[in-house]
Amino acid sequence: MVRLLGVSGSLRAGSFNTALLRAAVEVAGEGIALEAATLHGIPLYDGDAEQRDGLPPAVVALKDKILASDGVLLVTPEYNNGVPGVFKNAIDWLSRPSSDIARVFGDRPFAVIGASPGGFGTQLSQAAWLPILRTLGTRQWAGGRLMVSHAAQLIDAQGQLADAVTRQRLADFLQGFARFASAPR
Repeated sequence: MVRLLGVSGSLRAGSFNTALLRAAVEVAGEGIALEAATLHGIPLYDGDAEQRDGLPPAVVALKDKILASDGVLLVTPEYNNGVPGVFKNAIDWLSRPSSDIARVFGDRPFAVIGASPGGFGTQLSQAAWLPILRTLGTRQWAGGRLMVSHAAQLIDAQGQLADAVTRQRLADFLQGFARFASAPR
C-alpha cells in the first residue's frame, strides 16, 4: 500500500482545489491510501514566535503526516500567476527548524496538481513550485501533468468533481505518482 498525503493550498470552504483533492481521495484506486490535509490553523511564519513558542501544533501535525507518507501531492491554486501565500507560508513553517529540511523533504516524492476557474489551470503556480521543491531537496515527479482549467464548469454545486474525463485523468495521474513514490530510491 502506497501512503500519499494530499495537501490543499486553499483555505476557502468552496475551494476548487479542495474539491479536486476530495475527488483524488475518491478515485485513488487500489493500492493507494490518500489522506487529505488542509492548512487550517497554521499561523503566519514569525521567527520570533518560533524561537519563543516553538512550532505551532498545526505545523507539527502536518509535519508528522508528511513523515508518515511515501509521497506528497500539493493541490495548488494559482493566485496572481503564482503560489498562494498561505501555501508557501505552510511550507516555510514545515522547513523549520532548518535542520529538519532533509528529514521532512529530502528525497521525498512530491507532485503538484491544481484547479483554476481560468483557462490555464494553475500552469504558472505549478511551475513556481519547482524551484521551491528543488531547494528543499524533494524528488519531484514529472511523469504526469494535471492542470484543471475552467473548474467551475467541472465541479458541481456540492463541490464534487462531476466531469468523468477529468476524474479519469486524475485517477491516472495518481496511479503514476504512486508508482513513482513506491519505487526504490
